Amino acid sequence: MSQLSAAAPKNRVRVTRSDLIFDICVYIVLGIFALIVAYPLYFVVTASISDPVAINSGQTLLLPKGINLDTYRAIFNEKRIWTGYRNTIIYTVLGTALSLFCKIPAGYALSRNDLPGAGIIMKLMVFTMYFSGGLIPTYLVVKGLGLVNQPAVMVILGCVSVYDIIITRSFFVSNIPQEMLEAAHLDGCTNLRFFTSIVIPLSGAIIAVIALYSAVGYWNGFFNALIYLSKQEYFPLQLIIRDLLLVSQTMASSTDGDPHAVQAALRLAETMKYGIIIVCSVPMLVLYPFIQKFFVKGVMIGGIKG
Repeated sequence: MSQLSAAAPKNRVRVTRSDLIFDICVYIVLGIFALIVAYPLYFVVTASISDPVAINSGQTLLLPKGINLDTYRAIFNEKRIWTGYRNTIIYTVLGTALSLFCKIPAGYALSRNDLPGAGIIMKLMVFTMYFSGGLIPTYLVVKGLGLVNQPAVMVILGCVSVYDIIITRSFFVSNIPQEMLEAAHLDGCTNLRFFTSIVIPLSGAIIAVIALYSAVGYWNGFFNALIYLSKQEYFPLQLIIRDLLLVSQTMASSTDGDPHAVQAALRLAETMKYGIIIVCSVPMLVLYPFIQKFFVKGVMIGGIKG
């Protein structure tokens, strides 16, 4: 016991003054970066419930002033908001599922050494990242497929991303060794059984990463709806929010008569843009913490080699 107790202090890591100074500097830098990232979101929250006069005069830099919830009442009293939420949730859920169904098998197939023409296929896919047909040819293709003014266009377009497939392929190359497949074949396991029973359970990290990438893309997407949809019942939340913001600004600038009504409309239009940011961002902010650990692990492992 005396020998063990005597040897214990020798095993302790010695912290020098330079190490301590370095750690303090690291924490200070990280704290500054955290403040830079977190403060804009905090300001948007405080501005969305503050008086516009206080916002314009810089009185809400730290704390809200003239707290009221008129902005959120105006936003959520709009029936189209709930229609947009419903449509966006449907597009996000179905689109993310379709993206995973396309990207995960594609990344795994391209990671296999025995796939004929894998290199050529990969080069052709990367080629599409640099060159595309453009908006007009794409619109003609979508119209030829009968997808204009159809909700399916919001799910199908953008369900495949070459960048995500490359990340997925790199993950499988790094984490699913060829020897594992050969051992499974010796036990009589087919390729499909190996993929569903072995590869998928071991790929939770990359599945979470691709799911998050796809979900954020579908949730924030509005350009496809702006181009291919004209029926408001199919509009996603982002497009409805855009129209609502434009309408509120137009109404505020064209209000006649009572000056108090004009001021109220201007104030509502000023704070509504901050409330809209919160309404659109909260679902993704709530989702992210649940898959954060998988997200970080998947990004690090998927970027090792490819």
